[in-house]
Amino acid sequence: MKKKARLSVNIPTIEEVENEKKRLRHRANYRKTLRGTIAVLLVVAAVSVLVATLWMPVLQIYGKSMNPTLENGQIVVSVKTNDLKTGEVVAFWQGNKLLVKRVIAGLGEWVDISADGTVSVDGEELTEDYLDEKSLGHCDIELPHQVEESHWFLMGDNREASVDSRTETIGDISKDQIEGKIVFRIWPINKFGSIQ
Repeated sequence: MKKKARLSVNIPTIEEVENEKKRLRHRANYRKTLRGTIAVLLVVAAVSVLVATLWMPVLQIYGKSMNPTLENGQIVVSVKTNDLKTGEVVAFWQGNKLLVKRVIAGLGEWVDISADGTVSVDGEELTEDYLDEKSLGHCDIELPHQVEESHWFLMGDNREASVDSRTETIGDISKDQIEGKIVFRIWPINKFGSIQ
């Protein structure tokens, strides 16, 4: 008579079964949470891109025409608007380039710049605390200059180096060219804050 081979089967204990159930539940919850988190991150990223594109473009400054207010490499946030005031810093399109300058005068006002770089608007000298130094810079327009209707006269804060509305190449900037008002600097961190 042949002996039957016995199979050795390990039957798990109740504690092992409970631990395995907990592990499987934890894994299912982890996957569910991970999928939810990824979905939320995708929605937040899409909304951020939409906001940055439509209402609050983020721009990086290139060049030195706005020194000392804005320096090369700094990153700023702008708000899309055509409601501008004298003294505000704006981004505008010139051809296919996005430039950043300061609003000096607008909508029919008269601009005059003396040989030492002192700027007057409608006969009143501007107080320009944001400048390190005044300069006439490159100016090939006839002064005094009356700003065209629905246009703005813009100048960089580094008057010696800036190419702006003082030149026929740039001239007065139309409302259609305005991308938005620069409101906030986000980089570098030590200069984080609003733009004056």
